[in-house]
Amino acid sequence: MAKQQLAVLITLLAFLGPAACQQQGLHICFNGWLKVPPLLSYLLCPPGSRTTNPPPSPSPNPAPPSGAGLSYDYYNNNGSSSYCPSAESLVKDAVKKAIDMDPGVGAGLIRLFFHDCFVRGCDASVLLNTTTSKDSPTDTEREGPPNKNSLRGFEVIDAAKAAIEATCPGTVSCADIVAFAARDASSLLSYGKINMKMPGGRLDGRVSFANETDQLPGPFSSLAQLQSSFREKGLSSDEMVTLSGAHSIGKAHCGFFSDRLPPNPSTMDYAFATELEVKCQGNEANMVHQDYQTAYVLDNKFYQNVRANKVLFDSDDVLKTVREVKQNAEYPEIWERKFEKAMENLGRIVDVKSRREGEIRETCWRVNGAGY
Repeated sequence: MAKQQLAVLITLLAFLGPAACQQQGLHICFNGWLKVPPLLSYLLCPPGSRTTNPPPSPSPNPAPPSGAGLSYDYYNNNGSSSYCPSAESLVKDAVKKAIDMDPGVGAGLIRLFFHDCFVRGCDASVLLNTTTSKDSPTDTEREGPPNKNSLRGFEVIDAAKAAIEATCPGTVSCADIVAFAARDASSLLSYGKINMKMPGGRLDGRVSFANETDQLPGPFSSLAQLQSSFREKGLSSDEMVTLSGAHSIGKAHCGFFSDRLPPNPSTMDYAFATELEVKCQGNEANMVHQDYQTAYVLDNKFYQNVRANKVLFDSDDVLKTVREVKQNAEYPEIWERKFEKAMENLGRIVDVKSRREGEIRETCWRVNGAGY
């Protein structure tokens, strides 16, 4: 096992403790963020320590996210306490400025939105460095293994928040800024082909825990794990496949697919794998584009790559058995419309408790009254 993955494994075990063996092995427990060798899996979770009940069968049509408290044009209601008509345009300005300087940050903003909404709902908990003055920063989602040293775009959110606070202080949540930024990044990176509606009205959560990032689907996830993860959030298998199309942008560490490169046996196209082997140079920290065709364009090329066995992750490769991949590969307009709706539904994941106890943060990386 590579040293980097072993270090992550030790960290995850420290977070999860005895709970690590309560699923059908470590692959499910870590939700696809580690590919643990069978012998190590057996030693850490011997058969008698595992739950014997089989996982529930996936439902193709889960109840969609409620989006409680959200509405379109939320900040345009004149006379309300949330009135800030320039909010969404200020976010778009900050996103456009950032993408003009570095298109890669657009992929980071979309991923930031996904990683926020998948843990405690869309409440900007992923932005927190600290929750109270006495908490350690390592307790927050930003320090969780799937997020640590891999998320980006925080400075864009901070820039948008500063511009909004100068105009409408205490009015616009950081969670809404994250959602609007992902929407605008999607539009800019698709050259206007993707234009989703995104409601507002989210509140910022006051808690953030690194160990909860384990529920994020990872690069080693099986198809069943992916479907289960999305189903738990109220998203269908088709929406899971649709949102995976965001892998047509952004970069990935070689460590997350190095086991699929020569001389290891793999379903990856051999010539493609050989090119990646040269780019990775045996260094798991090296990064490569997820889409070798149009690296900075949010388009349907990802699905063409899936069918051609030219994708990086195990979790990408398993999608080739899903019928929606063929349609998404052949009809870009259909995928674009589905992506718009799936992103909107992702943004409607709202945790009831987080909303009840939420706030509008003055600074996006700390809760109000944190003492910093």
